[in-house]
Amino acid sequence: MKQNYEIKTERIRERFLTYKKEHPERLVNRLKFSWSNWGFGLEEFSRSCERLNRAGISYIELHGNHYGPDLGYRPAEILPILKEYGIRTAGVCGMFSADNDLSSNRHIQRQAAIDYIRREAAFTAEMGGKYMLVCPAAVGRAKKYDDSEIDRSVESLSRVADVFVDAGIRAAIEPIRSAETTLVHSVADAIAYIERLNHPGVQHINGDVYHMLVEESHIGEAILAAGGRLTNLHMADTNRCALGDGSLDLDTIIMALYLLDYNNNENAFVTPEPLGPGGDPYPMQNSKTDPAILDRLVFSSVNYFRARETEVLSL
Repeated sequence: MKQNYEIKTERIRERFLTYKKEHPERLVNRLKFSWSNWGFGLEEFSRSCERLNRAGISYIELHGNHYGPDLGYRPAEILPILKEYGIRTAGVCGMFSADNDLSSNRHIQRQAAIDYIRREAAFTAEMGGKYMLVCPAAVGRAKKYDDSEIDRSVESLSRVADVFVDAGIRAAIEPIRSAETTLVHSVADAIAYIERLNHPGVQHINGDVYHMLVEESHIGEAILAAGGRLTNLHMADTNRCALGDGSLDLDTIIMALYLLDYNNNENAFVTPEPLGPGGDPYPMQNSKTDPAILDRLVFSSVNYFRARETEVLSL
């Protein structure tokens, strides 16, 4: 007798095999593989891009590091580097801490989040990115302020949501495990949040399989439930390390993405973000890591992912 998760996995496998048989032309294009670079910390941008180029990665999710008007990447400086290494911007990873919290009970922190979104949305558009990740509440703060956080978060984001439409980019709401934040922990939560906000600029989801391991009953089913709202999927293995280092059922994830026609969507990306275990990974953005360790994270992840994708497509 199969376990419950095995039954769900088998259903997805059967759907995928039927889809492959009926629509082989839809499986020609491979999934677009990107990389979230904020985990590289203080490393020189050119060195990071050179690594991605060597690994055959042609998309990048840029660190949303415009924490103030005088901080962060300058397009005039990094666009030539991206061009040199043949890398395009997939999107921008919005960074939301207690300092810029849409749900905060301090007005100054909510205003900081609104101002931050304006800066990052403009930057995303200038870089040609497709999406900007938005967290409804601070990441790294697992204790709630009160029971009105959701109301403040929705109201705050509604005040700035027009910028996504004006910039021609997608706001991607990210569900994050309850050990790291207080709001929106699952795909169902993200959909409810989007529907409550009810704004054309905020219609998409940034999934993260590491958070899904805790908050979803089955990752494959959660991906299918996200459907066309899914615009980016952060990846890490079960230990939040490189793909292939844990026990993640990557094949089922790949099948679910192909069932969404994700590989033929110009606005859809698979983006590793292996940050290691722990409740608050944010400090690593301000630190230096041995380049050899970063090399292994990147090359192990992309090689393992492509090998599993090939295996799935050969079923």
